[in-house]
Amino acid sequence: MLITAALGALIGLVLAFTGAGGGVLSIPLLVLVLHLPMTEAAPIGLTAVGLASALGAILGLRQGIVRYRAALLIGAMGMLAAPAGVWLSHRLPPTPLVVGMSMLLLWLAWRAWQDARHPGGEPPRLDTVPCQVQAPGEPLRWTAPCARALAATGLRSGLLSGLVGVGGGFVIVPALERHTDLDLRSVQATSLTVIALVSLSGVGAAIGHGAVRADVALPFAVGAMLALLIGRRWAGRVSPARLKQAFALITAVAALLMLAKAAGVM
Repeated sequence: MLITAALGALIGLVLAFTGAGGGVLSIPLLVLVLHLPMTEAAPIGLTAVGLASALGAILGLRQGIVRYRAALLIGAMGMLAAPAGVWLSHRLPPTPLVVGMSMLLLWLAWRAWQDARHPGGEPPRLDTVPCQVQAPGEPLRWTAPCARALAATGLRSGLLSGLVGVGGGFVIVPALERHTDLDLRSVQATSLTVIALVSLSGVGAAIGHGAVRADVALPFAVGAMLALLIGRRWAGRVSPARLKQAFALITAVAALLMLAKAAGVM
């Protein structure tokens, strides 16, 4: 139980510092350290990430930095798509799921490393950003292109959440940065809110399939929530570039270990 809680704490710290990425690391930890199959690891990881994200979302709402209308739209679309991902995960053979997850991890590691080398990249032109705030502290200006962009983000994150047990933050955070002009704190808090909503749907569908092990999910989730509370106190003191580099390295190693496991090397 202590090992499980410690693994959950690692996920909580990732969520605290980035607002994303906890789900994609929870699956390798559960598969490689606890030797769970993907079909069991996915809903357990999603449970922990969802509860920790809900805690972060509540704190963000208290600070007034969550764009709750955007979060509700993305979350609603994600909740619709997540059960389809769960259904699909139970019909795919285990090895393709592990290989697919590994490929996803390698892509995320490459993207995080590139972002660290070129922080911010080309700033988006305001005339091409579909979702803009009317004024500092004011709500987003809702338009049809804005609604379409956020709805598509929700569908993608929901499908991935159900399929491989990730919260979808690695989809949501870049999408909010690309489609809105929100500041980073608001992006991360809004992402945590969406992850909490989407995870609720994915976990509910997994429970319907009898795939959630409470003896592992509960200590894993408790560790994640406690670490998120602690990590939030330090999140602003660490260089974002260093965080992305560390995330990239850990993710790449996890992907290679999962590929080795799928190949029967481990």
